[in-house]
Amino acid sequence: MNLNHLEAKLIAAARHHTPSSAVPYAFEKRIMARLAGLPPETDLWTLWNQALWRAAAPCVALLICLTVWSAISDSSGYADNPSEDFETLVLAGINHVGESW
Repeated sequence: MNLNHLEAKLIAAARHHTPSSAVPYAFEKRIMARLAGLPPETDLWTLWNQALWRAAAPCVALLICLTVWSAISDSSGYADNPSEDFETLVLAGINHVGESW
């Protein structure tokens, strides 16, 4: 099939049937009614922002509860010098390295 010949025939048919200048009755109202019926677009940034603000209050409440619990709790189970416990913990793995060889 010759595409150039087909294109020329389609263009000639389109020129023969010119569109009317009249707009269909209540065209604007139908379009606006259809647009109004569409669901609104969801903005992901707005949803994310709302979720973060809703999560801020429980996080602050948890922070306050843990702070109060930490201040009230008994710390007698810990050593007088926490740096000694830290050093023992860090160096605990080194003592076992020599034994494995």
